[in-house]
Amino acid sequence: MKFQRRLKGIILVIIGAMLWGISGTVAQYLFQKKGFSPEWLVVIRLLVSGVILLLYDFMKGNEDIWKIWESKYNGLSLVFFSIIGMLGVQYTYFAAIKYGNAATATILQYLSPVIITCYLAIRTKKIPNSHEIIAIILAMLGTFFIITKGNIHSISISKLTLFWGISSAFAAAFYTLQPRSLLTKWGSTLVVGWGMLIGGIAFSFIHQPWNFTGQWSIASMLAVIFVVLFGTLIAFYCYLESLKYIQPTEASVLSSVEPLSAAFLSVLWLHVPLGISQWLGTVCIIITIIILSRAKVRKYS
Repeated sequence: MKFQRRLKGIILVIIGAMLWGISGTVAQYLFQKKGFSPEWLVVIRLLVSGVILLLYDFMKGNEDIWKIWESKYNGLSLVFFSIIGMLGVQYTYFAAIKYGNAATATILQYLSPVIITCYLAIRTKKIPNSHEIIAIILAMLGTFFIITKGNIHSISISKLTLFWGISSAFAAAFYTLQPRSLLTKWGSTLVVGWGMLIGGIAFSFIHQPWNFTGQWSIASMLAVIFVVLFGTLIAFYCYLESLKYIQPTEASVLSSVEPLSAAFLSVLWLHVPLGISQWLGTVCIIITIIILSRAKVRKYS
């Protein structure tokens, strides 16, 4: 029975991570093959997913989804999370895909655990342990291979891809660290639901949902549905559900299949050329994730 529960958790987290990775490649298809804009896809994804998540939380028995706003501190913290964290990580990630490809964007975003490690070490004035130092070196080496193909005198990706990819890593680090107290008190479904909805509403003032560019077809319509439904809602549900059966550290390690799935699908479907150096960089960053995930949790105060 215990084995079956654990197996269920492993399958769920792998499905969720693969859906995240695949949705990035599907977004690349929309941007580069169908002329969709990252701005439109971000605002639609956030608004639709936010509404559905809040409705889901309400139907699950949380009848007072507005209670989180009663405290001014909670409300302000939620707004910061929504705009800087949720909207920030969504837009920077999709922008990196537009100017590069899903594989590179996903791998660069996975530098966020290294950024979190460095931030916590600086804030607490504690020197990183040996595992963390090795992980940081591997992450830097992996990034070097990805952006230069091993040639120190050249950059193999565009400057915009590099800028938005690194920005996505910083946004993901903020997204991970900032809402901890909110998540503990209110739960992930409610916080992420509000985060998506507020982020979508805020971004609507910059890019209206009805301001659309691109080519509509059955394929592009199915791609949008996949990004919103499978790449957001179902992926999010699978990941959270897996935490009932396996430890968060195990879930973090297994979620490293996301950059791998994005890389493989980009090569097989969209024919994105990835050389040996870029695959080596990918492996370095995935090992970094595993090291930081499996390392004993240090107590920061």
